[in-house]
Amino acid sequence: MRDEEQIIASILSGDTEKYHDLIRPYERSVYRIALSLTQNESDAEDVAQEAFLKAFRNLAAFLGRAKFSTWLISITLNEARGRLRRQSLVRMESLDQTPEEDGHVSPALLRDWREVPFEALERKEIREMLREAIVGLSPIYREVVMLRDVEELSVEETAAALAISVASVKTRLHRARIVLQKALAPQLKTANPKRRWFQWS
Repeated sequence: MRDEEQIIASILSGDTEKYHDLIRPYERSVYRIALSLTQNESDAEDVAQEAFLKAFRNLAAFLGRAKFSTWLISITLNEARGRLRRQSLVRMESLDQTPEEDGHVSPALLRDWREVPFEALERKEIREMLREAIVGLSPIYREVVMLRDVEELSVEETAAALAISVASVKTRLHRARIVLQKALAPQLKTANPKRRWFQWS
């Protein structure tokens, strides 16, 4: 495993060439997250570039309380949100507009979600349906699905990146999965199970 603290220390000491080594493992993830929010390749590239630049400029302020990747994703999310606000493409939902975000979920609905054959989503056509379904989610749900189910961050890392509580992550993820289930379940009934439920390519 890379010693990111050592790499960051070297960069701050003047070896700025190592910055690309630091961010290289996260370039694809940052771009995917930016694209999932902006829905535009050019905007996503701009967001990713600006996120990397801001992370570099503020690297001295990175205190290591979270993983570097989590901090970088948080910057990316903020950049994407800011671009969307400026372009007036979406109206971001405030936390106050999200009712009952208290961590409680319905056991029955959770059971229904788990019955969906996730492995079948490895099929290309189903992955495409999933992408479309994710795009249809409201931004606060799309973000949590991207971080948890696409980038496979832990619940704690997702909460840190989104600056929300672990309970809110679980609640948003649960609701998002229910919406995705309703959109995808009819197609999944005839799909053949494979190893993994989801692969973003």
